[in-house]
Amino acid sequence: MPLFTHPLRILFATVQSLCLAHVVWAYGISIDAGWGPSMLPTFLVFNDWFVTDKRFRRGRGVQVGDCVVYSIPVEPPGQEGVKRVLGMPGDYVLLNSPPMSPGRAAYEGIGIGRTAAGTEDMIQVPKGHCYVVGDNLPWSRDSRDFGPIPMALIKGKVVAKGSLDGFNFMNWFTSLPSGLQKAPDAPGPSLPTNSPQQDTEVK
Repeated sequence: MPLFTHPLRILFATVQSLCLAHVVWAYGISIDAGWGPSMLPTFLVFNDWFVTDKRFRRGRGVQVGDCVVYSIPVEPPGQEGVKRVLGMPGDYVLLNSPPMSPGRAAYEGIGIGRTAAGTEDMIQVPKGHCYVVGDNLPWSRDSRDFGPIPMALIKGKVVAKGSLDGFNFMNWFTSLPSGLQKAPDAPGPSLPTNSPQQDTEVK
C-alpha cells in the first residue's frame, strides 16, 4: 500500500515532520529578523536576518566577542535581543563608556546607573553571568542599563547574517566572524600639498 493513501498515515507523517521542525528550531538552527539601531553597523536597522546556532544556548561555548540572542531581563517573557558579549565571568568591564548620546538619553529618560556624561566605573562580571553591549553603544540598551545577564538567558549564538533579496538563496547569508575587531585609527590632520611653504618670522 502506498505511504500516503491512508489518512492516518498522512496525519502521522505530518506530526513527525512538525516535531522534527520544532526540535531543529528549538535546539538546532533558527532564522529570525532583527530591527533597531543598537547593532549598527553589524546589522542594519531593518531588513536584516540572522542565523542562530542553538547549540550555544545557556552560554555553552560562548566567548568574548560573540553575538548572542538572549531574553531581555527587563522585558516581558518572549522578548529577545541581539548583543555582543563584552565580558565573561570574572572579567572586569567598564560600566558606562562611552557616554550616551543626548538624543538617546532624552528618549530613554536615562536608564538606571547611566548618565548622559558617562562614567569610568568598572565592575567584575559575577559567576554564571556575562556582560553584553550593542555595537552602536550610544543607541543601545544593554548590560550598562540592567547589569550582567545570567547565562541561562542566552538562546544561542549568531553565526550568519543576510538579507533575503534575489532568487539565489546561496547569496542570502554570509558568515558572521566572531571576536572583537580593532577599531580603525582616526584620520589625522592632513597638510596641504599644493600650496607653497612659507617661512614664518618670529618676532
